[in-house]
Amino acid sequence: MMDGTPPQDPSDNAPPPPPAAPPPPVEPPPEAPTPTPSGTVSDNRNLWIVLSYLGLLALIPLLVEKDDSEVQWHAKNGLVLTAAEFAVFIGLALVGMVIGAFSAGLGCILGLAWPLVMVAILVLHVMCIVKGLNGQRLLVPGISEFADKF
Repeated sequence: MMDGTPPQDPSDNAPPPPPAAPPPPVEPPPEAPTPTPSGTVSDNRNLWIVLSYLGLLALIPLLVEKDDSEVQWHAKNGLVLTAAEFAVFIGLALVGMVIGAFSAGLGCILGLAWPLVMVAILVLHVMCIVKGLNGQRLLVPGISEFADKF
């Protein structure tokens, strides 16, 4: 060690650490929808969910798909939503007639609310359909709780 070379550290002779193990492969999500608690999944589930939010057409999945509880929930929710919309339409029509009887100007202004209500209902239906197709539920306060009673 007098030749000017530094003394060697014993850790310099240690073998290099083994390479890190590759991460485990990620499994893709399952393609088939998960079974409902009743154990059956409809082959046409997406079709039935879309029909559930198209007014009285919700009666079709309600009567045809009795084994798929998810389709049944969406059909019941769609029917109660349709009934609530019908009640809103009648209420707006009555209020518009009463106000229009006393003041034609206010009745006309209230008539401008109809397109806004229709667009809001359309947006609500589209949101329900999209959530349903993604395997989720859109809970509408008051409506969904009432639909769960059936």
